[in-house]
Amino acid sequence: MAQFSLPEPQPDPLLQLIAQYRADTRSDKIDLGVGVYRDKHGNTPVMEAVKTAESNLHGQQQSKSYLGLTGDLEFVETLGNLILPNSSATVLGAQTPGGSGALRLAAELYHTAHPNGTLWVGLPTWPNHLPLTESTGLKTATYAYFDQATQRVQFDSMLQAVQSAKAGDAILLHGCCHNPTGADLSLDQWLTLATTIANRNIIPIIDIAYHGLGKGLDQDLAATRLIVESCEQTLIAASCSKNFGMYRDRTGAVYMAAHDSKTAQRAQAMFGLIARKIYSMPPDHGAAVVRLVLQDSVLKNLWLDELSTMVQRVNSLRAEMANQSPHLNFVATQFGMFSLLPLTPAQVDALINTHSIYLAGDGRINVAGCQPEQISRFVDALNEVGYQGTEK
Repeated sequence: MAQFSLPEPQPDPLLQLIAQYRADTRSDKIDLGVGVYRDKHGNTPVMEAVKTAESNLHGQQQSKSYLGLTGDLEFVETLGNLILPNSSATVLGAQTPGGSGALRLAAELYHTAHPNGTLWVGLPTWPNHLPLTESTGLKTATYAYFDQATQRVQFDSMLQAVQSAKAGDAILLHGCCHNPTGADLSLDQWLTLATTIANRNIIPIIDIAYHGLGKGLDQDLAATRLIVESCEQTLIAASCSKNFGMYRDRTGAVYMAAHDSKTAQRAQAMFGLIARKIYSMPPDHGAAVVRLVLQDSVLKNLWLDELSTMVQRVNSLRAEMANQSPHLNFVATQFGMFSLLPLTPAQVDALINTHSIYLAGDGRINVAGCQPEQISRFVDALNEVGYQGTEK
């Protein structure tokens, strides 16, 4: 009998961390590892706007038949108008299974159009960016985006990478709330980058997963809008997991924003053909809920209020961490749910094993996972493991 010859699967470190946390019986444990928003009770709640929309959907929906390869196009248009209102580009796309599905379709589309092109990725980045994009056969190159020791964006390195890229190459950009560092470009830096990318004929692929959780929705989307207006073609992978709290519903969309309408139209058709080969059609529920929220002025305002509460909580936690430790001053200057502390592997292990404070092995913390009353214990634990902050 023929046997499968499979390599031993390498476990995902974050999933292992989740299992370790759940098995820990210490009552004072703190979870800074899992990348989900948590409220003041330590829960990841269903937003009230989402609950109401789900109730409305239950009463209104008449069928669960297929929607087609590109999914709920009314959702795609509505979300696109939120991200890129009044854009001079033609913005067309497809519904996807979360932001990961959007990234996969964007990478596949780019690789189809530029089979010899290279995708430039700044490090550190979300751990699945490279595996996900390279699984398409796409060639990648990396550059230093962030210095963990000094907590500084390496903007010169970023510009040098763009200058090194050849025309037709692509660059992967975090639209806001950089994961895992929390360190974003300034608007002036975005303007310089947009001009340089456009002049070099580089294609930006923007991952926006945390818009609304940094400075506010419009401020967080300002860089994406700037890039789209500056460049002939921009691919965007958008997620609704974080800002709608719909992690398990896998709701996202991929867009081509092009100043040539035919390019956008062809891209939209290609998104459907690519999806057919991977998952065929996206799930409907999450997209339908987001559409209902965004199309109803009352629900949209409720969602915006809830989103504002979330960002205020995250930023207040950042401010309090900086207030309680001079070694965490940089945390208050960063945005979104994550910061990447300059910790050694031994220090991370000590925080987990000795102090029951769980965080990713690279030093990434989910700021939203901490409660105000836990910050002093977190700071004390950092001091005990010898954490000394950034290099001057």
